[in-house]
Amino acid sequence: MTIFGFNTDVKRGDVVYHVQSEARQSDLLLQTLVYVKGQCVGKHTVSYAQKVAQPDFSNEAMHELLKVQHKTVIDAIQQDKMQSVVGSGTEVQDVGGAGLSLKWTPAVAEQGAASLILSFHVLDSGQAASGAEVVVRSIVPSSSSELARAFSDASGSVALSIPLTEDVMRDAAVIAQATCGGKSVTRKVRFRK
Repeated sequence: MTIFGFNTDVKRGDVVYHVQSEARQSDLLLQTLVYVKGQCVGKHTVSYAQKVAQPDFSNEAMHELLKVQHKTVIDAIQQDKMQSVVGSGTEVQDVGGAGLSLKWTPAVAEQGAASLILSFHVLDSGQAASGAEVVVRSIVPSSSSELARAFSDASGSVALSIPLTEDVMRDAAVIAQATCGGKSVTRKVRFRK
């Protein structure tokens, strides 16, 4: 597995920002961290999980997405607009996303259990997304059968019971996609066995 990444120091006034971007391939995420004197002052993370299913998506395409993200953060720092691009990093959107994000509570698959409860919270531009549809599928493209589907409540929360099939247990992960108001966000969700 090749690790893609970039490191750049950007000086703005008397402050040197260290910008570090990497592809977290096991999580299908592109992450850029900004440091000042060794302390993380911002994070920008996007999911490319929705791109993986596209037949023409490659490591080179992922590398280009990461390069663009890295440059966008550098440009924002140089223009004194860093906070418009990076934040706390707790909300992860799709590459090119329009504000929809999906968070989940870490889960553990109990020994011998037939299913796993995954709890999600769907946000639209930081606000609860009521009525968002959440669909969970296996991560194996050839067996991308739907495992569960539900809609978020008024607080943007939804819990789904996921059957612990052989594929799900082998990968210890699923793909979750939330859609709401013409927007979508896709994330790889890992759990502990």
